[in-house]
Amino acid sequence: MCAALVVYFVLLGRTGITLIGTGTPVAIALGIGVLILPVVGAWAMVATLRAGFAHQRLARLAGEDGMELDVSGLPRSPGGRIERVAADALFDTVRSELEADPDNWQRWYRLARAYDYAGDRGRARETMRKAVAMQAGQKR
Repeated sequence: MCAALVVYFVLLGRTGITLIGTGTPVAIALGIGVLILPVVGAWAMVATLRAGFAHQRLARLAGEDGMELDVSGLPRSPGGRIERVAADALFDTVRSELEADPDNWQRWYRLARAYDYAGDRGRARETMRKAVAMQAGQKR
């Protein structure tokens, strides 16, 4: 997917340069706008990849320490998702663990995973960012 995006960014850049090369004011303005798109897209792609690698690192570290959430025994819907009641119960358990140990990045990581299982993706991302920052701060 990243390779396809890079090809798309190159094609957009070429189109932007071609538009600027026409010399007409409207085409130049449009060409500049088209050149901005690959820059924004590349930034978004790099930020997403960095976050993904950081999340994978936390998952590996948590797994090595036996702190990964075990959801294998939770009931699932026919589509494979954890049933809402079970996900909410898991969330409540993990949240109380965090309240007892709020300075532990692994607790924040587990809470992020619990948010994700409960279907709250926004809070899961926010909490995972906090876990990543806390873990990175520990290494210093």
